[in-house]
Amino acid sequence: MISTIITAGGVSKRFGENKLLVKLDDKTVIEHTILKFLDLSDEIIIPATVQTLNFIKSSSVFDENKIKFAPFGQTRQKSVYNALLKCEFKDKVLIHDGARPFIEKSTIAKVAEELNTKDAVCCGVFATDTIKIIDNDGLIIKTIDRNNVFQAQTPQAFKYDLIMKAHKKFALRDDFTDDSSLVEALGVRVWTFKCEGVNKKITTRADL
Repeated sequence: MISTIITAGGVSKRFGENKLLVKLDDKTVIEHTILKFLDLSDEIIIPATVQTLNFIKSSSVFDENKIKFAPFGQTRQKSVYNALLKCEFKDKVLIHDGARPFIEKSTIAKVAEELNTKDAVCCGVFATDTIKIIDNDGLIIKTIDRNNVFQAQTPQAFKYDLIMKAHKKFALRDDFTDDSSLVEALGVRVWTFKCEGVNKKITTRADL
């Protein structure tokens, strides 16, 4: 059974308005994202702001038998934890950014399948830019081998018990920027999976 958590609790400060409700062609960003996961999930839990929650409930993509909501937290980490508590199926969990509407359905299916043999999988792409390490003054310290630099994206996939254990252990910390980092901090191996197609996260208006 697959439980998908789609994060939708951000305030979109850099965008200037709720970016999840901005139109891309005939649907909003969050509607596109939900539709990518709807047929591939047994349940979808969305930690969402009141504005986003109300919009989704009134949307044609809303499936009351499959989609439910969780309270959004002050941080992404707290929002995901709230959603984990709402999971009915405690088997496979996919965690995805609501602002990544371009994810390929084939990637979602393959990442979920990876959990048949692995406990934790992080979707992403290899860096194409040259990566520099700098000091606090902006001086370049060294250039690292980009062949070993993997840019983490979502979905990230976990066995339910593992990701819940990680969130509970680090509940008092808020310095993790993604869920795979919590699992890494447990000392558990996280495997990478290269995304297919474009999986851009919409952060600024230029991303549209």
